Amino acid sequence: MQFPKSIKTKSLMLIMAGGLLFQPLQAAVRDTISLSRNWQFYRGDVAHTDELKDKSMEVVHLPHDFQISQPWVAPQQDEKVNKNDAANNTKSRLSSRGFKEMAVGWYRRTVTPDNSWKNRRIVLDVEGIMLVGDVYLNGQRIGGTDYGYLGFETDITDKLIFGQENEILVRADTQSPDNSRWYTGGGLYRDVRLIISNKDTHFARHPLFITTVDNRQVCIQAELFNKRKAEPLTVGVTIVDQSGQTVAQHEQPLHYSPRWRQREYPLDTITLQHPQLWSCESPYLYTAIVTIYNRQHQPLDQVSQSFGVRTIAFSPQYGLRINGKKVLLKGFANHHTLGALGAAAYPRAIEKRLQLMKSFGYNHVRTAHNPYSEEFLNLCDKYGIIVVNELYDKWLQQFAGGRTSWQNLWQNDITEWVQRDRNHPSVVMWSLGNELQQRSDLPFNDWGVTAYRLMRTLLHRYDTTRPTTVAMHPRYRSLETDSLPAPLAIATDIASYNYRYQYFPGDRKRYPDHIFYQSEANTSMIGTNFFGMNHDWVVGLAYWGAIDYLGESMGWPVKGWNQGVFDISLQPKPLAYLVKSMFTTEPTVHIAILDHAQHSEEWNGINVAVDQLSDHWNRTAGDTLSLYTYTNAEEVELLLNGKSLGRKRNTLLPTQRNRIFWRGIVYQRGRLEAVARNNGKIVARHRIETTGAATALQIEADNSQWKADGKDLQHLRITAIDHQGRRVWDVNDPLVFKVEGPAEIVATDNGDLQSDEVHVGKRRHLYHGSALVILRSTGDTGHVRLTVDSKGRYPQTIWKGSTSHSRR
Repeated sequence: MQFPKSIKTKSLMLIMAGGLLFQPLQAAVRDTISLSRNWQFYRGDVAHTDELKDKSMEVVHLPHDFQISQPWVAPQQDEKVNKNDAANNTKSRLSSRGFKEMAVGWYRRTVTPDNSWKNRRIVLDVEGIMLVGDVYLNGQRIGGTDYGYLGFETDITDKLIFGQENEILVRADTQSPDNSRWYTGGGLYRDVRLIISNKDTHFARHPLFITTVDNRQVCIQAELFNKRKAEPLTVGVTIVDQSGQTVAQHEQPLHYSPRWRQREYPLDTITLQHPQLWSCESPYLYTAIVTIYNRQHQPLDQVSQSFGVRTIAFSPQYGLRINGKKVLLKGFANHHTLGALGAAAYPRAIEKRLQLMKSFGYNHVRTAHNPYSEEFLNLCDKYGIIVVNELYDKWLQQFAGGRTSWQNLWQNDITEWVQRDRNHPSVVMWSLGNELQQRSDLPFNDWGVTAYRLMRTLLHRYDTTRPTTVAMHPRYRSLETDSLPAPLAIATDIASYNYRYQYFPGDRKRYPDHIFYQSEANTSMIGTNFFGMNHDWVVGLAYWGAIDYLGESMGWPVKGWNQGVFDISLQPKPLAYLVKSMFTTEPTVHIAILDHAQHSEEWNGINVAVDQLSDHWNRTAGDTLSLYTYTNAEEVELLLNGKSLGRKRNTLLPTQRNRIFWRGIVYQRGRLEAVARNNGKIVARHRIETTGAATALQIEADNSQWKADGKDLQHLRITAIDHQGRRVWDVNDPLVFKVEGPAEIVATDNGDLQSDEVHVGKRRHLYHGSALVILRSTGDTGHVRLTVDSKGRYPQTIWKGSTSHSRR
């Protein structure tokens, strides 16, 4: 099955906070004003908006998740919660949603219109309200959302009152616990902005659709609103490369009828000379600037869109090819939240995750189970991360809406979703839902097939360059027999199975035209479910919950999912190095001590339990240990204090590949070292050592170009070290933080999902000798000082940094 060559990017509406590569007419024809700073917030509900005047409100800045600062709500007694039981009782539902009470929050901000806005179009653009929400201007409801993962805009041109403050109010409601199966967060968790443009002639929302043909020809469609009379218009296109240099320009008359008002206009094709292609290895981006001119060649409106030149093709013979080259998806599927930051969609936090995952060999994200932020896709474009873009969880229940049924929403949701995201080169597949075969009451009594086809038809109205799918679990359950794939699995362009890769070979024989993708793979079978697939013809896989997250707990006091290969503070667990050995060709070896073997832990009908592993050498004298050495080398030698404990060879068996098991290792203080060899030559080493007592704290920063934009983050890792600078794992002391300068503490963490400490505050315990403090810049430049006090356990530790207006 071949799909037309595609390219893409997403629309930033020309002017975003932070700017664009090329914006020559920005201030003259289109202004975007960020409303991210200085909102007032009230936690609670009111019967009428006038009551907010008497409420005490705190000042917050967007993005903001009001649930993350709420206390944990413990069940009355310990309970083990199965995902399949999540809808049965309130306790179970709260465990799925992170043991946080459901709540309502109100946001307030004022805007005083500038006189220059008169006779211009003014739009309020809201990227998302979690979980559902309403927007009011001067007491009048002007818009809202019943699916908070997607944004909306509302025209307030005739509603703003000039010469005075105008009050914007936003009500955000997390709804009941059973409206979602995971921690969603709550509030204005993405950006809000004003967009000011020409009143009579302007581009529509998400106006550009850019595709490429033969990796050279750029095809642009522009959606324009025009209520001028028969005045000649001209459209101009400028394409700039990644360095900001113009590589192509074109102008053409725009033929229109005044009766059309709003219409999509196909523009002349532009051919690029010697274009740079977008790929995972070289994610090259261009930017198209499109301008509408009047008869006097004066600009009326202008928008900008980044895009990549690339082709995608899917086939049962090779899975996925990008630019003619086979690409195997080596990915992960996680919810949209960002650990200690909750749902707040900070670009730097997203970037940090993508950089980390790419360094371990990941090249793919499945956005389970909802659209992520626009900035997430921008960063996937930038770093060459392939995206399977998913719209919903289950359609009829727990789809993460609330006040109205899914049947009333999907038509508008698909339109907004596809138009927003179709220009990203990183997006290669649309997924319309997840695990629908767990439900038998889907519309039209055919297990979702007709509903899927209706949605796919509407999606194709806006994009035909990518295949569509639905993630199936289980892959069977049909009207006839469970031995065959379900009807919906057969109807989709790509057969996406959660946890059921074992059926790929048999189903391929039955349906030779099918293309197979393992949309969720469990970390308890890590390696086996990767090497057990035929890489020649599968699309690839996405490991479920590769990063620990809040919500979907399997029992108090654990506050979320802890089966990932990275902890919630983004520190790699030993299993992360098994992934690296699988996903990269970089010579890798890593020691993983088996602390406790996995037991059965059922989740969604799947055993998800993973071995409890660690990679330190502070043990008890006389202990006899078992361990793994994870490696992609041919053999590994294990040495204890320089003495060889033997050599073992790797295997190609899927159940054991890259995992060499060692038994009966008697602990001795000192050092344990794994030496990996290919053809007898050393290619990698990993050493763990017995440390001394912790004597100090070490602070490491991650952002050398910390921007003073009011949103950029600095992640500071605090580690207890001995006199030789080595991390000491058995330290769990309390810490107190103080920040001075143009920054604030927005979150703390330590990777311990059993901790009762709330993520918002100035205190945190070390856990396994580590803690994390996340600072947010203000809008001012200057020096920042973080002081860490351990109540005398260690010398007071100070980190110094600075914020600036320089760009990354």
